[in-house]
Amino acid sequence: MTSIESVTLEVPDPAAATAFYTAAFGLGTQVRVRTSDAPTAGFRGFTMSLIVSQPSTVSSLIDSALAAGATTLKPVQKSLWGYGGVVQAPDGAIWKVAASARKDTGPATRQIDQIVLLVAAADVAASKRFYVDHGLTVGKSFGKYVEFAMPASPIKLGLYGRRALAKDAGVSPDGTGSHRLAIGSDAGPFTDPDGFAWEAASL
Repeated sequence: MTSIESVTLEVPDPAAATAFYTAAFGLGTQVRVRTSDAPTAGFRGFTMSLIVSQPSTVSSLIDSALAAGATTLKPVQKSLWGYGGVVQAPDGAIWKVAASARKDTGPATRQIDQIVLLVAAADVAASKRFYVDHGLTVGKSFGKYVEFAMPASPIKLGLYGRRALAKDAGVSPDGTGSHRLAIGSDAGPFTDPDGFAWEAASL
């Protein structure tokens, strides 16, 4: 079954980005950085989500991200689906931290239960077919949202309509240039319909 081993964020200053992600989220090898000055403007067509167990963990991670230099796109708050907030890292990547629970069941931790890459698709149905043809299995699919079944994958993949994902992130859907993201997988290398580069996973 297809697995995403890592995502690589292309950033102007890898040392600064590494320092940020270490301080903000304590991320390991699943999220990597490398140098790139490729032109990019506005929404890059993806968001990264950190799924955690309870609201206090959401707040802890968001607070540490802000202290490390992130900016708020959506403040932490309760919603119909749970509790979460959205920040933008200094390198421009958008991060959502969320929990389905609305109440704490224990002390705050910094444990991340799941990392999810959400790709903004111009045509969700066409992108869904493309990924299925490349060995992915659909787990959930409704409207302009598709979630792939990747039980053993360190990073999960979902598709969302571009406007819907931008709205969820609290930004304008307009954007041009490089996504500044590469996906390391046992399915690569290829370029998907939305212009994301998939690469052979490296240890």
